[in-house]
Amino acid sequence: MTRTRFTGRTVLVTGGGSGIGRATALAFAGEGAQVVVAGRRQEPLDETVALIERAGGKALAIPADVASAADLQAVVEATVDRFGSLDVAVNNAGVFRGGQPLAELPEEDWREQLDINVTGVFLALQAEIRQMRTQPSGGAIVNIASTFGVHTRHPGAAAYAASKAAVSVLTRGAALDHIHDGIRVNAVSPGAVDTPMSLRPGETEADRTERAKTTLPLGRISATEEIAAAVLYLASDDAASVVGTDLVVDSGATA
Repeated sequence: MTRTRFTGRTVLVTGGGSGIGRATALAFAGEGAQVVVAGRRQEPLDETVALIERAGGKALAIPADVASAADLQAVVEATVDRFGSLDVAVNNAGVFRGGQPLAELPEEDWREQLDINVTGVFLALQAEIRQMRTQPSGGAIVNIASTFGVHTRHPGAAAYAASKAAVSVLTRGAALDHIHDGIRVNAVSPGAVDTPMSLRPGETEADRTERAKTTLPLGRISATEEIAAAVLYLASDDAASVVGTDLVVDSGATA
């Protein structure tokens, strides 16, 4: 049965050119949404749009730096100009810089993770909320955090974990601040997912599959489509009373 939970709604996905962002954009389009994807590189965004349009959907690609307030405001304005509203936003853009002990982490890597993973979400929330609270129907926002953060820590990822913990806390604070504006804000915290970010140095996908069999309770990592399904749930009317939650999807790693 084809689901149509988002028919007539407009969805913005940052970091929509690959991985979880692309899977999420495709999933929203598959349920009837008009989708805008934003990110730093035009080519992968265009590929996501082509996939949506090939399946009969409507989509728009907008290059943007999520660490720029002006860029994010322009993305929101272009979204509304094209499709008339902003009903759902998924703040997914993020980077991982690490793999070494904290004392050896270059300062520029620390700052880049804060700029994109934390300030980028903060600035996106501001631009999105400013638009959504002008709409009678409000809106829903889902931020992509991580199990690295408030849920677990690993060597070589202290700065990344700190940035994603901030996303989780920022999500809850924003949820409390703006639920009376008719805007629900929640987060999804993925564990290991089928993207390059979950590969260890020198590890192949086959190696990762074997490792997951013994290190994860479920015996496998998550598919990007499974993270997308969690995002769509939180953005949908099925989750109408879910406010300020941080939904973990991690194959049981933090159970």
